[in-house]
Amino acid sequence: MLQTEMKYLKSCLNYTGGKHKLLKQILPLFPQDINNFVDLFCGGANVAINVNAKGSLRGIDKQVEVLRLFNTLKGTTKEEVFNIINSIILKYELTDTNKNGYSYYECESGSGLAVYNKERFLKLREDYNNRINDNTYYDLMFYLLTVYGFNNQIRFNKKGHYNIPVGKRDFNDKIQSNLINFIDTIKEKNIDFVCHDFREVDIGLSKGDFLYADPPYLISTATYNEQNGWTETEENDLLNILDMLNAKGVKFALSNVLDHKGKENTILKNWAKNYEIYHLDYNYNNSNYQIKEKTTKTSEVLITNYRK
Repeated sequence: MLQTEMKYLKSCLNYTGGKHKLLKQILPLFPQDINNFVDLFCGGANVAINVNAKGSLRGIDKQVEVLRLFNTLKGTTKEEVFNIINSIILKYELTDTNKNGYSYYECESGSGLAVYNKERFLKLREDYNNRINDNTYYDLMFYLLTVYGFNNQIRFNKKGHYNIPVGKRDFNDKIQSNLINFIDTIKEKNIDFVCHDFREVDIGLSKGDFLYADPPYLISTATYNEQNGWTETEENDLLNILDMLNAKGVKFALSNVLDHKGKENTILKNWAKNYEIYHLDYNYNNSNYQIKEKTTKTSEVLITNYRK
């Protein structure tokens, strides 16, 4: 009998650097038995929603808009979430192909919905960026910006304004299904989402607990790392924290790249000599539109302080 491939849950956000497509390589390398679990730099929380722990599960990140959204989804009924989302779609007269199909908007699936949605999307984006406070409504406006935005990406400029242009898709069946599954899972697992800088949060783990870290990569550039968001200072601070966890007997796993487009992360390579290095297959489709050339070697790894 053929073994069916494990199906992993997908985040409701298409986060740059999200680990959904690497889960089948990463998760089997995690400890079998986890008491409390921390997903540091949780991003879209693809890892957290697919991990089982006997104790608590925490997702830590400093992207306030994302963490606010997750806590809103966790603390609001699905019915209310969908009511608000649909009211925003109606208010801004955005496409709803699930209900009306593509022909209703004189669009076709191949070329997408960008032409129809562009001005409506820009109005939604402007109103979101001009908000004077945060609440459930604005959290779901932010979610819809990622749904209707280019490649479903998340990016803010130096003023803190969301600045991704319009995309080709809308709140379709597949995206709705991901959202429903995501809400059900974060509620069922009672994942605690904490908005904090990784250096300032009390990680508070002990033997039997497990931490997974997926930081911005020092030698690559993506939407989360365009404004010097991650430098050698942050890199060294994180590695020191992992060393401290190791000294306490806490297991950890770190996702990163040792080499990328001709660059080498010598800080990480030297540090990793004390730990286990698992090389991963990087040949999966990367949603980051900035990556065009794939000729140079990328050495994606999982570094752990235990042997699997």
